[in-house]
Amino acid sequence: MITVPLRAESRRLQRTIYETGSGKCYQAPAIRIESMLILASTSPRRAELLRSAGIEFRVHAAEIAESRQANESPRHFVMRLAGEKAAAVAALEADGLCVLAADTIVVVDKHVLGKPANGGDAKRMLRLLAGRAHEVITGVCLRGRDSSGVAFNDLRLESTEVRFEPLNDREIDDYVATGEPLDKAGAYAIQGRASRWISGIKGDYCNVVGLPVALVYRMLREHGTGDQLKPDGINGNSLNRF
Repeated sequence: MITVPLRAESRRLQRTIYETGSGKCYQAPAIRIESMLILASTSPRRAELLRSAGIEFRVHAAEIAESRQANESPRHFVMRLAGEKAAAVAALEADGLCVLAADTIVVVDKHVLGKPANGGDAKRMLRLLAGRAHEVITGVCLRGRDSSGVAFNDLRLESTEVRFEPLNDREIDDYVATGEPLDKAGAYAIQGRASRWISGIKGDYCNVVGLPVALVYRMLREHGTGDQLKPDGINGNSLNRF
């Protein structure tokens, strides 16, 4: 178990977030969830996305088998894994705490791409993606109890289309040599060096990074946590564009 406390009771926090589809940035006030959100992931990208949106949490890593079942569709696969991760962590936490889990894959044709096994596998994935569009799919699970004490287990899905420029073997070899692709679904980081080859996206940029933050925030509000998602001493008109 990895626990990272991230509460900030006495200071005003301002974080940078992306407005979906616009590329514009804003300063977001910190959001307190009085029943601390548990992130069932050690992904640094998911953690940074939540921090950037001002959503406080702590980490409790999920330990489950992440194998795809025979004839399992990509969508069912990520939804199932997200649900299993959330259930595994919820079983080890106090009843009623809100657990957030997610799983992300890349799909091109009928190929489902998770994290590459090694450098050779990363090169294989990048050759599949080069010069064409693919889909990034994230399954999200939020479970816990709402403000009325009613248990919920909410599973949802976000999909984003990403288009890659053509890549030659030298570009692929050099990119893999940086090590950046080795822990990323689909063997690339849209927020990193691979950004030079991304010619367009349709959908949620944050989903491609690793977590659809707008969907997560909407789920939190819909389950009666709206009264608990309070700006940290900042009124609703304090978002500053820059």
